[in-house]
Amino acid sequence: MKTALAFLLLASAAQAQDHIAAQGPLSDADFYRLVACAAPPDQPCQKPLVRWQVERPLRLWVAPLPEAYLGGKAKRAEAAINLAIKELNGSGAAISLVKTDIKAVADIQLFFLDQARGEPIQGTGLSWVDGARLGGATTRMQANVAKGEILAAAIVVSTTLGIASYEGVILEELTQALGLMTDIKSPAYVGVSVLSQDGNRVTRLGAQDKTALKQHYPPK
Repeated sequence: MKTALAFLLLASAAQAQDHIAAQGPLSDADFYRLVACAAPPDQPCQKPLVRWQVERPLRLWVAPLPEAYLGGKAKRAEAAINLAIKELNGSGAAISLVKTDIKAVADIQLFFLDQARGEPIQGTGLSWVDGARLGGATTRMQANVAKGEILAAAIVVSTTLGIASYEGVILEELTQALGLMTDIKSPAYVGVSVLSQDGNRVTRLGAQDKTALKQHYPPK
């Protein structure tokens, strides 16, 4: 989708163009610019800065899980979603999330699909999502770049993603759906930031993750 007003952004930990390498710990300002607009340290942004511009909590709708997730996977997925919402809502940023049972009013849609990593996404009913290549988990969004405004976001999880990774990956993908769409590739952030390219077991926001969220959504 390419128009003068709308721009489709893609985030996937499996895709190299969606992370930026860095040497050592970054300043808060450099970390923010890297994760928010794909700016390498001391270099220009490679992506537009986009934010949700709503005065209410963002509404998250979770699609019914297919049979492949029934049992332990479903319970782990629900727990991971609740943990991620609690963590983001407690970040101090002026943005929050609530779950909704009504798909039509959702800002962010979350799908656990019975599809393997690498397959084209099918079955979301979203033209800007279906057909894209699926990573372990993939986040896509629509944004009005001219206004810097996120219009909609969708997260798709594959059956390839191991159950032990649910907490870290769901937190990462929801963080990215708030506009921090680029991972950081640096040994200094492994096990420290939820936006680290390497490893997906971080289940709590790091100090700079929270700082970046508060810079993106300044507390009022």
